[in-house]
Amino acid sequence: MRPHPVRRRAGYIFIMMYGVDSDWVKSISAAGTARLTIDDEEIALVSPRLVSRDVAWQQMAAATKEPPKFLRVTEFLQMDSLS
Repeated sequence: MRPHPVRRRAGYIFIMMYGVDSDWVKSISAAGTARLTIDDEEIALVSPRLVSRDVAWQQMAAATKEPPKFLRVTEFLQMDSLS
C-alpha cells in the first residue's frame, strides 16, 4: 500500500498506511517540502507536520473512508500547497 493523499482546502493530508517511521515520511519531514503528482499535475507542498486522527478527520470530506482499524493509523501527515 502507498500513502493516500486527501485534498483539503489549503493542501493535502496523507493517510499513512506504513506509519510515521517510514522512510518517505522521514525524508519529507527533513526536506520540509515535497512534490505530489496527480493526473500529470505537479503540486508543490510545504510545511509537513504530523496531526492526530481527530485533527485530520475534521478537515476531510465526509465521504473519505477511514483506513481499516487493524492498520492502527493514529497520525496523519498534513502539508500545505504553495499555490
